[in-house]
Amino acid sequence: MNPFPAIAIGGPPHSGKSVLTYNLTQILRTQQVEHYVLRACPDGEGDWSQETPPETVRLLRNKGQFTDTFVDNVCRALQQRHLPLLVDVGGRPTPEQEIIFDYCTHAILLAPNEAGLSQWRVLTQRHKLPLLAELQSTLTESEAIYGEYPILRGRIAGLERQQQARGTLVDLLAWNIRTLFFLHQQNLRAEHLRAAPAEVTVELDRLARTLGLAAGDVWQPAELPAVLDYLPAKEPLAIYGRGPNWLYAALAAHTYPASFYQFDARLGWVTPPPLHATAAPDSTHVKVQLLESADHDILQMHILDTYLDYSEAPSISVPPVSAHRGLIIHGKLPHWLVTGLVRSYPSTSWLAVYHPPLQASIVVASQSATHPIGKIIPGPSLPASESK
Repeated sequence: MNPFPAIAIGGPPHSGKSVLTYNLTQILRTQQVEHYVLRACPDGEGDWSQETPPETVRLLRNKGQFTDTFVDNVCRALQQRHLPLLVDVGGRPTPEQEIIFDYCTHAILLAPNEAGLSQWRVLTQRHKLPLLAELQSTLTESEAIYGEYPILRGRIAGLERQQQARGTLVDLLAWNIRTLFFLHQQNLRAEHLRAAPAEVTVELDRLARTLGLAAGDVWQPAELPAVLDYLPAKEPLAIYGRGPNWLYAALAAHTYPASFYQFDARLGWVTPPPLHATAAPDSTHVKVQLLESADHDILQMHILDTYLDYSEAPSISVPPVSAHRGLIIHGKLPHWLVTGLVRSYPSTSWLAVYHPPLQASIVVASQSATHPIGKIIPGPSLPASESK
């Protein structure tokens, strides 16, 4: 049995589950509680969709289907988890999809009314999940707490996108989760670091403190030169901790051609997968397009089935690009695929990674004086037809 808790956050559609999950994980991060959010619903959302303007979310969001493959991948990620999890589940699970709950350990229920809570209460009882909280969500009324033990019950307000939900109820719920997670993660970080496959392991939060960078865990592109100047180039590194896609991309490029390892909460320690180069890329899992701009190319990647498993990486092929032009990697991609792509193109004039919250691309490797590392390039703004 996996020793780490996995808390399912469930309720009817449009109850605010994703917004609540995002707010909880932000609080836990500020308290340095090791955990991960697993999106167990193929709605294409994530932290990025809470931090990105709505029009960009609509462009990039890949709303998929609850396929058997998706359910199998979620169950495998739950079973093999390396950290405590918050699990954002769908609002209308079928009997076949309910197997996901058998891999969870606890539940938080969120619904706009008692009828919705009652329906989900039956589901959690069916799967023998202890309840941590039953909450009614409202956009018009004020917060209220009805009971704290053994189940936190109350009315939660302010679960709106792009806004921070705070109050006694949210803080109390986060404290309860923190207590549960702490009971199961003594020496967790030390165990992960002990298993690191490289002689030098970089903990991103400690690196930020050492260099006097990053307010909390919010890294800024302008900090990249200082980070790369501090770390050895072209030597094996193992990277541990939270960071944006462009930070991981820059570190993967910085170590090339030496080995690079990154810790994934679903997978443990992994390496960027080698990607096959071909003039006619074809993959059953990822749609690949190479688009031309004035002085650079745009590699547009679109995951076809919402969830991409690391084991599917050998099937992904990428097109060759010119060494005399810049390249922007664009798409909503897992960190391990971003680092794999970066190391597939070590010779471009410059290379940048698109970061949705900034609606811009960040230069992560460069041989061009006009495109230094850390430079922010607006866009690209791709037509909706090219993001599908």
